[in-house]
Amino acid sequence: MHAYPLAPEGSLVSSGGMSRPRSLPDFQRAFPDEAACAAYLFAIRFPAGFACPACGDTREPYRVRTRPQILQCRAHRHETSLTANSVMHRTKQPISLWFWAAWLATSHTPGMSAVQFQKLLGIGRYETAFLMLHKLRAAMVRPERDAIGDQCPVEVDETLVGGATQGKGRGVTDKVLVVGAVEVRPRLGGKGKAESEETSKPRHRGGHGRSLVAGRLRLQCLPSRKKEALEPFVQGNVAPGALVRTDGWIGYDDLDYLGYRHERVAVRGDHEKTDQHLPMIHIVFGNLDTWLLGTHHGVSPKHLQAYLNEFAFRFNRRHWPMAAFDSVLGIGASVAAPTRAGLYGGSWLHPGTLLG
Repeated sequence: MHAYPLAPEGSLVSSGGMSRPRSLPDFQRAFPDEAACAAYLFAIRFPAGFACPACGDTREPYRVRTRPQILQCRAHRHETSLTANSVMHRTKQPISLWFWAAWLATSHTPGMSAVQFQKLLGIGRYETAFLMLHKLRAAMVRPERDAIGDQCPVEVDETLVGGATQGKGRGVTDKVLVVGAVEVRPRLGGKGKAESEETSKPRHRGGHGRSLVAGRLRLQCLPSRKKEALEPFVQGNVAPGALVRTDGWIGYDDLDYLGYRHERVAVRGDHEKTDQHLPMIHIVFGNLDTWLLGTHHGVSPKHLQAYLNEFAFRFNRRHWPMAAFDSVLGIGASVAAPTRAGLYGGSWLHPGTLLG
């Protein structure tokens, strides 16, 4: 038994806090071994200093060099695992492999398929790589994330995701209905004014636009376009009193009564009207389709919500890519993750899955 400093030189943990790796060499220097990874996890799990969960002892714990993820309190030698109740709970893989996995999953701009993941990390079985990625995706949803639209308008619409359906008759589809909500923010420092001189409403320029950008995004699979499904999505993700823009679908009829400022336009398939009224959410849907087909070559409906969560996670952090690594491990230190039996048996519900 030997006690040694919990923040070895070269790790991201220091007396001044944590910094983020900005490149692959930075990452290699920051996390050269299991001890450095364990020090980082310690800082996440015990930001105010160690306190034994069993007896409350606050003295610096012992560690076993061969098991750096295990802490033993000095009072009664109670053992605490740094990976307990996290996405790495009871893992048989080294912590350093998980750190590489989190780095690849968050820093690789187009995302990564399980096949790519398996090859790059040298994982023996595809199923193991698939499970690790889904565990990380479970950590990409904050348990109590903020509602969107508190400071800017929100566009809400639905789309169908999936491949073409053949041989089932007209109007029958195997595609999955997905609803999205995205903030519409003025571009800071962009050309042109973010607001028109005549009104205080942001000007739409169509397409990507020059004066507007997409803010935070929420995506969810839905069983139908009925208001019984659409209204809970809006209420669960959009701040009360927000300005909500939709098309003329009847499923949004009661948003005014629910306390939202509702702007609707019956687009009826008119691309020009859609481009003017709902430009951002349709850009998002186009990017989502491209990502699902280009990186993953399509996904099964059973796991689609997990991929929607990953897409929204990347989208919301696209301006701060280096923060994503901290975020996924920070969230992953306090959320439940799927087991192999739960994921393959179908009992696991991905975060955001609509119940009922």
